[in-house]
Amino acid sequence: MNQPYPPPRARPPTRWRRKLAGLPILLYRAGLGPLFGRRMLLLIHTGRVSGLSRQDVIEVVEQDTAPRSWTVASGSAASAHWYRNLRHTPQVTIQTGRRYHAVTAHFVPPEECGLIMERYARTRPRAARTLCSSLGLAAEADGDRGYRGAGERIAFVRLEESRPSFPRPASSPAPEPPA
Repeated sequence: MNQPYPPPRARPPTRWRRKLAGLPILLYRAGLGPLFGRRMLLLIHTGRVSGLSRQDVIEVVEQDTAPRSWTVASGSAASAHWYRNLRHTPQVTIQTGRRYHAVTAHFVPPEECGLIMERYARTRPRAARTLCSSLGLAAEADGDRGYRGAGERIAFVRLEESRPSFPRPASSPAPEPPA
């Protein structure tokens, strides 16, 4: 079966879908971050053009404890605003549950991305299929090898902790990004 090149992209979200996509950020702001468990995190970063603080909720693909790090994937490849902002300023803050962590973004090389995608497909097959299909990639037909090829076309970022985590201050609703 011939596939069109380039693969068709998903349509941009409509107004109500954009509002729905912003709901997780509001839940984090309300102190309900623990509802997402270890699967999601709130990324607090600086806009590369405006210099303003920005927030995005992103799915965690892998989490390591030593050294403490979180690996996330960009569902829009390298064109996502948060991804481009991290390229410009890699020092950011993340929130997992109710804890904040100062982290530094490290961009994963393509050959390692394939291995990460294979592991992700084994632990969360449905989410892996959704990620691949949103990018117009057909990975399922080749099994793990197909996911490795798809992973090499998906942008992964490893967020490594820069200093020990700190709890949310009781008096302030959100932390300032690290300088």
